[in-house]
Amino acid sequence: MNILGIDIGTTGICAVVLNSESGTVVETVSEPNRSFVESSSDFEKIQDTAVIYDTVLCILSRIKSDYGCIGLSGQMHGIVYTDKNGNAVSPLFTWQDGRGGKLYIDGKTYAGFLGSFPGYGLTTALYNEVNNLVPGEAEYICTIADYIAMKLCGNTKPVMHITCAASLGCFDFETNRFSVDNKMLADVTSDFTIIGKTAAGIPVCAAIGDNQASFIGSVPSEDGILLNIGTGAQISYLKDTPESNENAEIRPFDGKRFLVAGCSLCGGRSFAMLERFCREIALAAGAEISSYYPVLDKLLSEEYDYSVTADCRFCGTRSDSDIKGSFSDITESTFNIREFAFSVLDGIVRELYEMYIPVKKSDCLVCSGNGFRKNPVLKNMVRKYFGVSPLETVYDEEAAVGAAFCAGVACGVYDNIDTARKSIILSE
Repeated sequence: MNILGIDIGTTGICAVVLNSESGTVVETVSEPNRSFVESSSDFEKIQDTAVIYDTVLCILSRIKSDYGCIGLSGQMHGIVYTDKNGNAVSPLFTWQDGRGGKLYIDGKTYAGFLGSFPGYGLTTALYNEVNNLVPGEAEYICTIADYIAMKLCGNTKPVMHITCAASLGCFDFETNRFSVDNKMLADVTSDFTIIGKTAAGIPVCAAIGDNQASFIGSVPSEDGILLNIGTGAQISYLKDTPESNENAEIRPFDGKRFLVAGCSLCGGRSFAMLERFCREIALAAGAEISSYYPVLDKLLSEEYDYSVTADCRFCGTRSDSDIKGSFSDITESTFNIREFAFSVLDGIVRELYEMYIPVKKSDCLVCSGNGFRKNPVLKNMVRKYFGVSPLETVYDEEAAVGAAFCAGVACGVYDNIDTARKSIILSE
């Protein structure tokens, strides 16, 4: 049986058709997410929900393979307001939206008042409520993936899987329910479940968060680790209990286990910052260079015993925005661009490693993201810190594959999500 998985990312939307027996992707269709809306407010980061939905429909029209069910994943934390007929009455307030960081009362921000973070849906909702920005027709709030799943089925009320629900903040892991009273919150399920069918009669599974979907589509073993290095960076691994650590978040997974997610706000962007710095120096000297990456790649192409230490927390952390990045252990002889290039890559991986508190040592470490695929030196950094050789999936769209696996469980193709994950194909 073929299963369709759709991932609604911030900058791109992708669909894969997965063969459930072989675990191979038989077709991939993707489109850029061109839905960002310009705003007069610096803190506001919104996307046009109609553009996103039309992009999904365009992708569906291009798929040539047959499929028996549909799974979805999508960018977490952001919210859409919907009316009683299941139509969006607001833009998508994305995870990048900063209104929750504005000052509220008693010296606290909106996020601080809720014990949450800026960009998390209920923080955004509180700001909108206090400032009279909630659309008058609004009945429900949900993530963008929940909204698209609802629209594909023609439903009027969204259903949220716990992976999406918890991403809004103020979520109780013991009860799998929200800890705040908000009448606009949708129903929550801890199961990978079918919420309806398309007009063509194809079952649609409740959408899941993209972090969990990426893990499901990448890591076949119980004690495996996922490193994702792209614009940001993340380390994810499973545990049986919801105790958190100061460097990482705990997120729901399948109603029984939890996903530890350590998030680096800069991640691969740290290396992009270094490349931009080099171009600015060249421009100041009168040389306009379109890209400095070929030079950096050449400097990184051979083994080098670097000693400079880079702290790549240039954007702070989720829990402390005041933390600053730095370079240290610099001498006269090590003040050079090659040292900086190696140390930045080292710092990216080290920050993720310091978020990892293993239950036991894992022999399965999977790396994903363009930052990793385009920079093989990172593999050596991973070996240095984690003590194992990193693996990769044979496909690029792990979140869409994870969404397909969840739909397969909901439709009875797989007994459970762990059985589905055994279909993952890895390579060194």
